[in-house]
Amino acid sequence: MRALPGLRGLRGPPSLQLPLLLLCLLAAVRRGWADGNTTASPLTTLPIREEMMTKYSNLSLESHNISLTASPLTTLPIREEMMTKYSNLSLESHSISLTEQSSVPVEKNITLERPSRIELTCNFTASGDVNSVNVTWKKGDEQLTNYCINATGKNLYTQYMFTIINSNQMGNYSCFFEEEKKQRGTFNFRVPEVQGKNKPLVTYVGDSTVLICKCQHCSPLNWTWYSSNGSIQVPVDVHVNDKYAINGTNANETRLKIMQLSEDDKGSYWCHAVFQLGESQMHVELVVLSYLVPLKPFLGIVVEVIILVAIILFCEMYTQKKKMHTDDGKEFEQVEQLKSDDSNGVENNAPRHRKSESVSQ
Repeated sequence: MRALPGLRGLRGPPSLQLPLLLLCLLAAVRRGWADGNTTASPLTTLPIREEMMTKYSNLSLESHNISLTASPLTTLPIREEMMTKYSNLSLESHSISLTEQSSVPVEKNITLERPSRIELTCNFTASGDVNSVNVTWKKGDEQLTNYCINATGKNLYTQYMFTIINSNQMGNYSCFFEEEKKQRGTFNFRVPEVQGKNKPLVTYVGDSTVLICKCQHCSPLNWTWYSSNGSIQVPVDVHVNDKYAINGTNANETRLKIMQLSEDDKGSYWCHAVFQLGESQMHVELVVLSYLVPLKPFLGIVVEVIILVAIILFCEMYTQKKKMHTDDGKEFEQVEQLKSDDSNGVENNAPRHRKSESVSQ
C-alpha cells in the first residue's frame, strides 16, 4: 500500500500514531483545496460540502431576516422627516355647505401658489336619518379614502385632509352625499392667473412697444415669453435677436419690449408664469399697421367729397343750361310775336292811308 504524502517518517508510540495520522490527513486535504484540487477523497469532501451547504443556507436565511427587520428601522426616520417637513407647510382650510334642496352642485375655486397642507370640510343638512346618507370623496373620477365623518343632529360633517406638493395633486376634489338624490360639493384647486391686456395692442411700423403681464398677490418662480403666428409657440430669445428685451420691475411682473416693429411682428404673444404647483399663461394680441392704413379713411372721405362736388357742379351746369335754353325759347317767341305784331300793324295802316287819300281828293 502506497503511503500518503506527509505520512512518511511517522514514528511514535502506538497511542499517538492515530491522532497524528488524522492531523496529517486533514493537512493533506487542506493542501488539496488550496491548490484547487477538487478530487479530494470522498470521505473528506462529503462532510465538508454538507457543512458548507448548511453554512450557506444559514447565511441566506439570515440575510433574508435582516432585510425584513431592517425595513421599519430605515423607513421610520424617513416618515418622521416627511411629517416634519409637511408640518412646516401652511394650512389651508376650506368648507362647503350643502342641503337636500340644493338644485345645482356647489363649487369653490381655490388659488394655490405653493405646497400646502389642505383641510376640506363638507357640511350636509339632512331631512331624515343621517345614518342613511352615503358619503364619498373623489378626485376627478378617482375614489378617495382616509376621510372622516361626524354627525351632530341633522348635520353631517365629512373632512378630508391631505398635502399638495406637486402639480399632479392639483385639480378637483368633490364630496358626495347620497340620500334620496346625490348632492355634490367641489373644490377647484388652481395656480394664480396671469393678467394682461385683453384688447389688441395697435402699433405702427418702425415704432417700439411694450407688452406687460402681471400676477396679482403672487410671485412666480420664472417668466417666459413665447410668440405664435398660428398654432406653434416659439420662445422669445433675447440673446439671439436684439430687437427684444425682457425685464420687470417686480417679481410679479414681466415686460417684453419689441423695437423697430415690422408687419412680420404682428400676432399673439404668450407670457408663461411658472409656479411650484404648475404654470399659468396669458396672451397679448399685437397689431402692426403701416402709416398708409390711417390715411385710407381720409382718402376715402376726400374721394367721396370730390364725387359729391362733381355731381353738384354737373347738376348746376345742367340746370343753368336748361334755363338758358328755356330763356332763348321765350326770347325767340317774343321776337316772333313782335314781328307778327309789326306785320299786323302795317296791314292795318294801309287801308287807313288809302282812306285818307280818298278824303283829300
